[in-house]
Amino acid sequence: MSLEIFLAVIAAGAMHASWNALLKIRLDPFLAMVLINACAGIIALPALYWFGWPAPSSYPWLAASAALHTAYNLLLAQAYRLADMSLVYPVARGSAPLLTAIFSVALLGEPLSAVGAAGIAILGIGIFTMSMRKASESAHLDRAALMVAGLTAVMICGYSITDGSGARASGNVFAYMAAMFILDGGIITLLALILRGPKGLKPMLGFAGPGIAGGTLAFSAYSIAVWAMTKAPIPLVAAVRETSVLFGAVIAVVFLKEPLRLNRIIAAVLIVTGLVLIRLQ
Repeated sequence: MSLEIFLAVIAAGAMHASWNALLKIRLDPFLAMVLINACAGIIALPALYWFGWPAPSSYPWLAASAALHTAYNLLLAQAYRLADMSLVYPVARGSAPLLTAIFSVALLGEPLSAVGAAGIAILGIGIFTMSMRKASESAHLDRAALMVAGLTAVMICGYSITDGSGARASGNVFAYMAAMFILDGGIITLLALILRGPKGLKPMLGFAGPGIAGGTLAFSAYSIAVWAMTKAPIPLVAAVRETSVLFGAVIAVVFLKEPLRLNRIIAAVLIVTGLVLIRLQ
């Protein structure tokens, strides 16, 4: 992985953590997710007009991506409803690179050296370390939240492999990403209308600013990541993208006033060590 791609994916991680933090605005987590994804879909419209539709060979990947992203959105919103960002985010994002590495190598034959595999493993351990709690606190953790966060990780693995493959088959990664975000935003909005009705979506009108900001960050962050997957192995890009956890920890402590723990320092060291090994592959 070149330095240019490496730094671009780290920047995408910072953007990703930022839009996830916006889900903690004073709005129902599901509605916040709908708002951000709908705004991302609207932002993608000019890109689709400019780049055109992706190649038909990518359509099956787009369909699979839409299903996986919809499941991811619903699971993530539910996880944030059940527990703090500082618990949900590391569990969901920490499991994902490990799963992605295993399945992308097994199913796609993606190249991965021993050094790269070690880097992904250490990075994953660091992310898990960030979610550790004291024994007295762990007794009060909502196991349902942990289960939902784990399922979210499976969806992340699924859409990472799907979108990396779809972008490669599309002929133009940005056309693929524009179509994906429009499809994703449209589906989640339609689902929200079915579940909540027009009146149920009215609270979103008071959060147009955060929605546009979150949508812009979501579109930019994931477009960069998928672009990188067309230039470098999917498992490496997926792992480096999870530096978002470091940025998420800063956001959680500084802006969301969640407690700072020693384990976050240890986790940061492990994550940086993993990144160094990945960069050395």
